[in-house]
Amino acid sequence: MFSFSMPELVLILVIALVVFGPGKLPEVGKAIGKGIQEFRRASTDIVNPKDEPSKVEATPDNKQSDEKK
Repeated sequence: MFSFSMPELVLILVIALVVFGPGKLPEVGKAIGKGIQEFRRASTDIVNPKDEPSKVEATPDNKQSDEKK
């Protein structure tokens, strides 16, 4: 899909370091990693759903209406 060489990756890292600063860079990386993980999990769940929700029909509770009469 994308092919990055080492100089391109270093340039991206330097730009990210300048924009976010050294204190925020680990937090940004962690957030991006979690986002990618959630995207992968969601995309595999759509293709191969593990747990299909069972259909449960709600029945009205007639006991309360009988007690009021």
